[in-house]
Amino acid sequence: MAFWAIPPILWQFAFFVVPLGFLVAMTFWSVRSFRLTPDMTLANWMFILKAGFFRSAYIYTFKLALLTALIASLSAFPAAYTLAFRLQPRTRRFLIFMLVVPFFTSYPVRIYSTQIFFSPEGIINAMIAPLGLGPVSVLDTPTGTVVGYLVLTLPLVLLLQTFALMNTPRDLIEAAHNLGCGRFRTILTVIVPTARVGLVLAATFAFVLSFGDYVAPLYLGGSNPPTLSILIADQVKSGNNWPRASVVAVTMILTLIVVMTAMLALAYGGRKKGRG
Repeated sequence: MAFWAIPPILWQFAFFVVPLGFLVAMTFWSVRSFRLTPDMTLANWMFILKAGFFRSAYIYTFKLALLTALIASLSAFPAAYTLAFRLQPRTRRFLIFMLVVPFFTSYPVRIYSTQIFFSPEGIINAMIAPLGLGPVSVLDTPTGTVVGYLVLTLPLVLLLQTFALMNTPRDLIEAAHNLGCGRFRTILTVIVPTARVGLVLAATFAFVLSFGDYVAPLYLGGSNPPTLSILIADQVKSGNNWPRASVVAVTMILTLIVVMTAMLALAYGGRKKGRG
């Protein structure tokens, strides 16, 4: 059986570990006359970590990704609950299929179509204009960036939450009802704790995808203020400074590792104690 584990291990080593190692090594290189020079200098780290624009972009990106994870998780839960517990299997399968359909289309194409909805002369402003409302200004704002993040993450969060809730044992729910728990209390004390792993992982995916996204901040957020992904592109365009861009990228990777570790601890923590 160990033989069949070799191909994926080699794949991960060749296309993840090696590029990641090269990325980390590049953070210590320097740029001289617009050319990369292998070096061992901490100047790139010192410059980026001390730069006010980097701190601002880091905080801004983290806040938007966290906000997107919260909005996606909270807004998806009622729909996921309905899909898991209130619908017939045939209807549930159809709606789950419809949630998968957006992934058939390229994400940039979906973002371009979102521009049509929220542009000053777009569909939404055209619909609310007869009511004396608007125009709604969404493009080139943080709100536009969050909308783009939700276009990317919300279908996935809803799918993961639905599958997590569907795996909740029905006998636990019936036992809670027999003990006099109402629907809301049953959700809080039985369903959410039982489906905790799936719910936390769904929020984690939303944060990770939003934190590293480049398309939504560029086309819906207007790149002002810039996110970390925009900052990477700016560093490359500014004097071909790949080492500084690599510092930003490595910082993002380290942040995601810390966040994922914390979320996995939240998802799986206490399970052994509960079993004991």
